[in-house]
Amino acid sequence: MATCFKQQPQPSMNNGDDSVILFSASNSPEESTSPASSFYHSSPPPHHSRNNPTYKLTVQNLSHTFLPSKGFITTSFCNLVQKKPTPVSILKSVSFSATSSEILAIVGPSGTGKSTLLRIVSGRVKDNDFDPKCISINDHQITSPAQLRKICGFVAQEDNLLPLLTVKETLMFTAKFRLKGIGAKEREERVERLMQELRLVHVADSFVGDEENRGISGGERKRVSIGVDMIHDPPILLLDEPTSGLDSSSALQVIEMLSTMAKSKQRTVVLSIHQPSYRILYHIPSFLILSRGSVVHNGSIELLEETISKLGLQIPVQLNAIEFSMEIIETLEDSYSRTDQISETENKEPYSYSSWPEEEIVRDQQDSRKIGTYYFSNLYEIMFLCSRFWKIIYRTKQLFLARTMQALVGGFGLASVYMKVRKDEEGVAERLGLFAFSLSFLLSSTVEALPIYLQERSVLMKEASRGAYRISSYMIANAFVFLPFLFAVAILFSVPVYWLVGLNPSIAAFAFFTFVVWLIILMASSLVLFLSAVSPDFISGNSLICTVLGAFFLFSGYFIPKESIPKYWLFMYYVSLYRYPLDTLLINEYWSIRSECFSWDPQDYSHSKCLLTGNDVLKSRGLDKDTRWTNVGIMFGFFVLYRVLCWIILSRRASKTTI
Repeated sequence: MATCFKQQPQPSMNNGDDSVILFSASNSPEESTSPASSFYHSSPPPHHSRNNPTYKLTVQNLSHTFLPSKGFITTSFCNLVQKKPTPVSILKSVSFSATSSEILAIVGPSGTGKSTLLRIVSGRVKDNDFDPKCISINDHQITSPAQLRKICGFVAQEDNLLPLLTVKETLMFTAKFRLKGIGAKEREERVERLMQELRLVHVADSFVGDEENRGISGGERKRVSIGVDMIHDPPILLLDEPTSGLDSSSALQVIEMLSTMAKSKQRTVVLSIHQPSYRILYHIPSFLILSRGSVVHNGSIELLEETISKLGLQIPVQLNAIEFSMEIIETLEDSYSRTDQISETENKEPYSYSSWPEEEIVRDQQDSRKIGTYYFSNLYEIMFLCSRFWKIIYRTKQLFLARTMQALVGGFGLASVYMKVRKDEEGVAERLGLFAFSLSFLLSSTVEALPIYLQERSVLMKEASRGAYRISSYMIANAFVFLPFLFAVAILFSVPVYWLVGLNPSIAAFAFFTFVVWLIILMASSLVLFLSAVSPDFISGNSLICTVLGAFFLFSGYFIPKESIPKYWLFMYYVSLYRYPLDTLLINEYWSIRSECFSWDPQDYSHSKCLLTGNDVLKSRGLDKDTRWTNVGIMFGFFVLYRVLCWIILSRRASKTTI
């Protein structure tokens, strides 16, 4: 269990100041004493717009301890002995402040707690892991992570984007979900301005793409991720390694863009970065260097150079101060622990901050609740999600073609095997085999949707956890979009199978057969959606689906009669997805021809003695009544049940998600 707690500040070694704020912003330009450092900060101070409020983010003595799950150790006697978990300290009394119009970069070796620090400061933690005494904005303490999530945008290291949407569509759908209170024209204007700000206008109509689908470049994709979390214009933006995986040119473009945005809109930007280049250092005025969860430097690059010089070390020509500090990190840590933590700007003129916009945030929350009370709020979410689903399905050629070809090849393939089945005793057995195999084929044909559901799940968790839309809206929209698509698949399968095999020639029987096939596919789709919610990856999900479907088929009554099933397995007979559609297809085939004879006495040449009628076929399966619509209701119940279970699981996951 992770905890975030405030430790008592250590007594100051100088001036009686506990030095909880280690640097601050100033309107005056920094005075450099180092000739080498003039390269980094030779630009004039940013011009502050009077229209935008300014925000100062302050963190005081923030510590974070992680309690790993309980493990086991094995003794020499091969007995399992429970091992008491040892708390792991991730952050140790970290203090810093970040101001508007500037970038604060958090630097340090891997495993020093950079990502953990950003997640805590952005409010992406549970309420019981948050200490309200550690973080303040404009000198007003934050009481809950929800307040931070409201005012801070957070860009995770992973780009959780839908690859088959264009750049503009991605930002437009985000605007529709996050900006429900403004008009469509204003949303579009904001998206256009944001694309210009992010320098994405030239790729507005290009697909985002991923490893499998060709799309925009890595740097452009990272800027789209930043835009998704900036669409609601947060005054404080936190980014977890925005340059990770990018080439030097793309990394520089991302940092330049963030620097321009910070100055033009007075945003407070805090990011983590690995070994920035010389050109990137030019755009970052302040650095927080961490080592094993502790601060070893807090201030400008000039101050770092001065510290290194005081240690009697010289920065190699081929390295910058940050890169060299990674090589002497332990030396810096020892030096920092022996010196007073003094803010480098303590003698500068005080910066003027606006008051904590509490009334503004409360008003926004009230407006959000007011919108949410209306029925049309849910309806709009469903409409937007339906539109997005349809675009994704239409553009997912593999899924579209796979389902279509499966239906056609499966339908004509089965028809070629059971072509013109006879109306005799062998024909009765063949029909039962046809129905059983069709069920197995249809229920297993939806497995190819599993990787698509798993890919969407990460995006869903991110968007739902940030309040973009409700999980219920997602489930309803998913059902609405797939209903007509799967109905078309059902028709493509039913037409060749039904008429080429020569089943009950009644038009009503054919229509009902197609309807049942549609319900079977819908049940399978819901089952796959539910299992994708509980599966961690594709391999385990595919294994789980195969296991569940195999168990359902075994206890469907086709292989083992109900009377022969052990009592402790009898419940599987009633929850089997195979049983009800199989019985329904048999009733649909034979109920209207119950009196028709399928087997005559071979010694009776006058055909007056019938050995097997349609009614006998039904009775052999225990089908004495026409329970077609009852079974339809049960199948529809399975369709709804698995979606409700999926909704419960996803809602629970979203409530625990801290992306």
